[in-house]
Amino acid sequence: MIVITAPTSNIGSQVLDRLLGGRTDLRVVAREPARLSDQVREQAEVVPGSHGDAEVVDQAFEGADAVFWLPPPDPTAPSLDAVYTDFSRPACDAFARLGVERVVGISALGRGTPDAARAGYVTASLAMDDMIAASSVAYRALTMPSFMDNVIRQVGPIGEQGMFFSPIAGDRKLPSCATRDIAAVAARLLTEEGWTGFEEVPVLGPEDISYEDMAQTMTEVLGKPVRFQQIPGEAFKSNMVDAGMSEAMAQGLLEMMEAKDRGLDNEVERTPENSTPTSFREWCEDTLRPAVG
Repeated sequence: MIVITAPTSNIGSQVLDRLLGGRTDLRVVAREPARLSDQVREQAEVVPGSHGDAEVVDQAFEGADAVFWLPPPDPTAPSLDAVYTDFSRPACDAFARLGVERVVGISALGRGTPDAARAGYVTASLAMDDMIAASSVAYRALTMPSFMDNVIRQVGPIGEQGMFFSPIAGDRKLPSCATRDIAAVAARLLTEEGWTGFEEVPVLGPEDISYEDMAQTMTEVLGKPVRFQQIPGEAFKSNMVDAGMSEAMAQGLLEMMEAKDRGLDNEVERTPENSTPTSFREWCEDTLRPAVG
């Protein structure tokens, strides 16, 4: 039995799609079961509720061999701890008590770097990893840079103004990965048996790429000029708060961006094993161009 949390999220839904129709029994934990497709309801057991709730995870993890773990985003949360460690605490108790063998989770690059303790969302993700590992369950933390898919959040200004924005410098080359590749790695690990202990599994995409590089690729794929504009950190944070994000979450997002701009994501050596296949150009052709229209 494999349990998928956050099954309607971008990554969770793609993990689930890769496992549907396989030989493994599936169970999903969904706060809004109505959002699940008919195929999911037919092929997977559905546990309604939040996977931050102790009673829900007790029901969901009973008899489970493996769990895909992904806390849901909460931009209005009072603290980063509330989103990561506090939310994950009931699950960590259930992993050990119910005999779950393996957990695959979504995390971030940065462990062991000078910025690890002051990188906002990254710092909170690493603390969550430590807590899961301390539960004695076998754990693989997929550690990622920024997602290519995050660009879609700026589809409006890209389409209307030919611009996109970030507090990270335009010429800073960083790894970037597609969520489809994250899902592929997660699905593989969930179905593999026999691995033990705690390890980080970097998912780096095929190349390091800057926002200026991305702008050039978007220009070529969309057939219209696209320009990147760096914005001051405080202006970025203010925009997030104005959009409804809490002060704590906006500050955590800014700290993560600042750490990435200092090279947080460049510390892991790229290898054939951690370089996933989807290029930014391919992602633009498959995902961004249809979204821009």
